[in-house]
Amino acid sequence: MTMKVLGQLAPSATTETELYEVPASTETVISSLAVCNRGASAATFRVSVSVGGGATANKDYLYYDLLIPPNDTFIATSGFTMAAGDIMRVYCSNGSFSISLFGQESGV
Repeated sequence: MTMKVLGQLAPSATTETELYEVPASTETVISSLAVCNRGASAATFRVSVSVGGGATANKDYLYYDLLIPPNDTFIATSGFTMAAGDIMRVYCSNGSFSISLFGQESGV
């Protein structure tokens, strides 16, 4: 297994953006997700995981409009797994977020 930063973004406001797609012939264990609100006001974010890279559906959301205070960070430690082709996407209510995803990839 290779431990590493799987993805980092400063996404545009109100735009669903791909944070990470599991490469072919790979399995991934997500260890943590850090979502930082750099802005001066509270704002919300969403995180979804779509199996096989499909379009985001209601069943895919891990977090939905979770509020983060200004100048604060939300950190989730998880340990959940993703298979080849699965995609994690994020959506933020404003453009003041920094998002980092950490985990381990291994070949199948």
